[in-house]
Amino acid sequence: MNHSYKGKILISTPDISGDIFSRSVILIVDHNENGAFGLILNKRNTRMSDRLLHIFGFAVEVYEGGPVENDKIFFINKGKKVTENFSEINKEFYLTEDIENVVTGLIDELISVDEIKVFSGYSGWGIHQLEDEVKRKMWTVVDVYNLDYTLPNDQTLWKNIMQNLGGEYLLWANAPENISMN
Repeated sequence: MNHSYKGKILISTPDISGDIFSRSVILIVDHNENGAFGLILNKRNTRMSDRLLHIFGFAVEVYEGGPVENDKIFFINKGKKVTENFSEINKEFYLTEDIENVVTGLIDELISVDEIKVFSGYSGWGIHQLEDEVKRKMWTVVDVYNLDYTLPNDQTLWKNIMQNLGGEYLLWANAPENISMN
């Protein structure tokens, strides 16, 4: 493998499929010769958010990490490491599946809800799959620029990044969600 997209953002190219990846912004957490692992930053999972509200008694937004293993929960943690079981995304953000220590950290007020982002499932690619999809222009790869991964994000994130890219991306940013309506 000559190039890794680890730490970069993928912006989906608009299409008419309407699947989970439509207008997605994905953080690539890991990318090596065996494939890639990422999390969708801008698709809320209201069903899971409602379930956690009933469990915790306070609101915790859950996001669709992707279509793979939706029964797994992942956390991006900002700043403090609340567990020894983590992967470093960069010097400020960490990824973990250690739900026990994250929940304990929240209850003991070692971290706040604003310092984490919760994901259900993940986005995964097999060997060379992501590289092939990028070559076919299914994704635009963007270097990260001061993006707080723990902020609540929605579809405006995709549009804002497309607008910042400028040029032909401005057309996509202003296109209707269902591009067949054009």
